[in-house]
Formats: sequence, structure tokens, C-alpha cells
Amino acid sequence: MKSGIHPQYHTAATVTCLCGNTFTTGSTQSELKTEVCAVCHPFFTGTQRIVDTAGQVERFRRRAQKAAGKG
Repeated sequence: MKSGIHPQYHTAATVTCLCGNTFTTGSTQSELKTEVCAVCHPFFTGTQRIVDTAGQVERFRRRAQKAAGKG
């Protein structure tokens, strides 16, 4: 293998989640930021969190309600 072409590996990289949880892991970056982790992910918590982008979820719910009313 060629020497000097691989990135530096940090054995104690800090991962910070938006929920405030932090933990350490190994990575080629010394600091990582993430939006979800095992503490706040819906699969592990059992709660549902819908990320609404430009009102798409609300528009879908209105259309579904209209369709249910016509049937």
C-alpha cells in the first residue's frame, strides 16, 4: 500500500446530535454533527416525528381527508 494517501484516523471522534446527546467513536473526522441518534430516533423511542418539507405532509392530509369525505 502507498504511504501518505490515507486520511488520519481519529480513535476518539466526538459525535454531537441535535437532541444534545454526545458520544465518541472512531472516524476520519475529529468532530461529527448529526440530526438523529439512538436516543432520539423514532425507531428506538417509539414516537413519530414527521419532518415536514414545504407543507407536503399537510397537503397530503388535506387531500386524504377530501377523498375520504367523497367516498
